[in-house]
Amino acid sequence: MQRRSTEEFDCLPYVVKLLNGYMWVYYGIVKPNSILVATINGFGAVLELVYVTIFLIFAPPRTRAITATLFGVLDVVFPIGAVLVTQIFCNREMQIDVSGFLSLLFSVATYGSPLSIMKTVVSTKSVEYMPFLLSFILFINGLTWTVYAVLTNDWFIGIPNGSGFVLGTTQLVLYAIYWKPKQSKTTSDHVDDGWQHESLMLNN
Repeated sequence: MQRRSTEEFDCLPYVVKLLNGYMWVYYGIVKPNSILVATINGFGAVLELVYVTIFLIFAPPRTRAITATLFGVLDVVFPIGAVLVTQIFCNREMQIDVSGFLSLLFSVATYGSPLSIMKTVVSTKSVEYMPFLLSFILFINGLTWTVYAVLTNDWFIGIPNGSGFVLGTTQLVLYAIYWKPKQSKTTSDHVDDGWQHESLMLNN
């Protein structure tokens, strides 16, 4: 917003994370005693909707058109279709299974970004583009929701967040290996890049 430009940022992470949030909200609604899943991901979905809106405002015309198309298909048509189909043709147990599987699928997909970041760290031998705070949040978030999944015997939540816990742990190990004291040069732009590439929806 300060630069009034989306620069080289990609719209897809925001669009997919918004869809991911929708699916987890639906899962939390149809599954009994899952109000935490619905409310937390509802908050996350609202934030992602704000991010997508900002992206649409400041993106150049061609990128704005692509973003609007992806938003319309993935964040409007698909979730509405998924809800209508499952509500009309599926019983409650099947609704839980379908929404849980879709949530799991999109959650795992969002973890592609941390993997690419880790590859960059190893190849450059620098944690410049992997902010410690995001790695730590990924670790804590994955750990907390994995424990929740074990206690509630919910593997739709456990599998993606268990993956997040493993990735977060790996990132912290890489940070310990490749961290070097900062020089006088500011790295605020790199932190901004880290927020773009990390998977902070972490859905649950």
